[in-house]
Amino acid sequence: MVIKKQAIHPKILYYGNPVVLLTTANEDGTTNISPISSSWALGHMVVLGLGTDGKAYENLERHGECVLNLPGPDLWPHVEKLASCTGKEKVPLGKEAYGCISIQDKFGYAGLTWQPSAKVDVEAVAECQLHIEAQVMHMRRPNYLEGVAIVEVEALAIHAHKHILEEGSHHINPSKFSPLIYNFRHYFQLGNELGKTVRA
Repeated sequence: MVIKKQAIHPKILYYGNPVVLLTTANEDGTTNISPISSSWALGHMVVLGLGTDGKAYENLERHGECVLNLPGPDLWPHVEKLASCTGKEKVPLGKEAYGCISIQDKFGYAGLTWQPSAKVDVEAVAECQLHIEAQVMHMRRPNYLEGVAIVEVEALAIHAHKHILEEGSHHINPSKFSPLIYNFRHYFQLGNELGKTVRA
């Protein structure tokens, strides 16, 4: 049976992406936190989509290290609070239009805690159960995407809370860890397991 569909024109295509709290190093050694929802991984490489007017992009250009902190569903109010601020002293025009404010201490503002990283000189978000410490391999600003950069990073170290791991292994137990999902500008958590792939 063919189900008729309607042509639509959504403003943006966030069709169910995991949220990442991206931490980067500011000029003075403090840490910036940027919530992003455009990322995908292949092996130990992760591709990030970043706005070029934000502090994260500026920091990565200068200091090519970062931590990808994956929050669980319980952290969505903290993520939403971070979405309303920028680490830049002067709020970019595009962000000013929707009431964004300049905040230097984002950990304090969002009620989060920092912790040191093992391989990079950037702090991680302690409340996130999964951290991916990474270094920038490539940054580009494609002509077809105004104001957006594509950043490729390589994972140098991955840290997971022991409670989300399968006992006695290095594997994450997906029934114990559910990343926060950003789905057409709404926050969700993963639901029931439907099955497991037969591939390794």
